This record gives sequence, C-alpha cells and structure tokens, in this order.
Amino acid sequence: MADQNPTDLALDGSALLRNEPVQARSTARLASLLDAAASIIDEIGYERLTTAMVAERAGASIGTVYRYFPDRIVVLQSLSARSLGEFVEGTRATVLDSVHATWMDAIEACIVTMTTAFRSVPGFRSLRLGDVLDVRPALSAQSGSTVVATAAATAISARFGLPIEELTHHLEVVIVITDSLLSRAFAYDSHGDSKLIDEAMAISTAYLTGFYGDPRSS
Repeated sequence: MADQNPTDLALDGSALLRNEPVQARSTARLASLLDAAASIIDEIGYERLTTAMVAERAGASIGTVYRYFPDRIVVLQSLSARSLGEFVEGTRATVLDSVHATWMDAIEACIVTMTTAFRSVPGFRSLRLGDVLDVRPALSAQSGSTVVATAAATAISARFGLPIEELTHHLEVVIVITDSLLSRAFAYDSHGDSKLIDEAMAISTAYLTGFYGDPRSS
C-alpha cells in the first residue's frame, strides 16, 4: 500500500478500507461515515477526531465504523483520498471547460475552485490535499499537490499546447503557494481574508507568466 498512487484510489476512499463496499447500501453507509467525519473536522479540526465521534454523528454503531476503518488514522486517510480524488477530477474538468479561452483563465478558475473548497467543502480547510497528514509509511511516493499538478499539467498541455516539460513542477509550485496562502487566509475567518486570497491569485499568475508569457496580451 505504501507505493500506491493516490490517483488510483477510489473517489470514495474505499481502496484504504478494511472491507470495501460491494453493494449500493454499503457504499452509501461508507459515504455517510466519511461525511460525518468531514463535518466533525470542520468544527474541531482533524487532530481531535475519534471513531466514536464519527459513529455518533453518522447515527451508526461503533462496530459499523470499525467494519470499515481499523482506526481514526484510516478515517482521515480515506477522507483525504476522497477529497483528493474529487479535487483532481474537478481540476481536470475546469481546465478542459471551453468557457476558459486561455490557460491563464483556466488556472485562475482552478484557484477560484480551490478557494471555494476552503470556504464551503466540509473538512477541506483542515485536510486540504492530504499533505498535512504526517502518517508513516506514506500511502504514496507522491504528495497530493504533485498528483493535482500532474493532472492539471496534462490537461493544460493537451488543450493549450504548453510544453509539458517542467509544467508539472511549475504548477506544483503554484499549488503549494496557493495552498499556503489560502490556509492562512481561512485560519481565522471562514469567509477568508480577501487580501491573502487576492495575493494567491496575483503571485500564481505572475509566476507562470514569467515562464509562459501572458496569453491574454497577444
């Protein structure tokens, strides 16, 4: 499991589980448990999360929780895997959306999407792309930011023709910068510090323009 690529994890995080759901009812129960965990994390952070809290919030027995999750760490890993999978798919869809005329439009839209996730997706403000979880051994040799950057670079290169060489690295720098600034922006304000949010956008676009120029000025 240590070398598993996060992009191979199911969107519901089931690849990490003690027992994978095979029926629709079981899948819905799993989603309910992860939703409950996300809701609790949104309120108190992930450090204080317990399996008992998840069971109570989901209206399930503790035995049901342990049927899928051997401990709270796997709950956190599974929720992070689901969040990462959804974020990767959302990023890819945003880049490929024809409403964005240039790669810069697509990048800005991705940053807006990430800002929205911080603001409104339960648990995202704490877990983000999963890189905050310092669990050894790691599930993958790749960080969550690398996984997102790889997906975004592949889509941007395919749609806008930017050379793929170094693009993944440059996008990961943007993701790390944006994640750091947004984390600070939402640390004490659930709506986000608008100045820091604006800085994340400005720094990211300026950084990429230094390598690829401004596509909207041509």
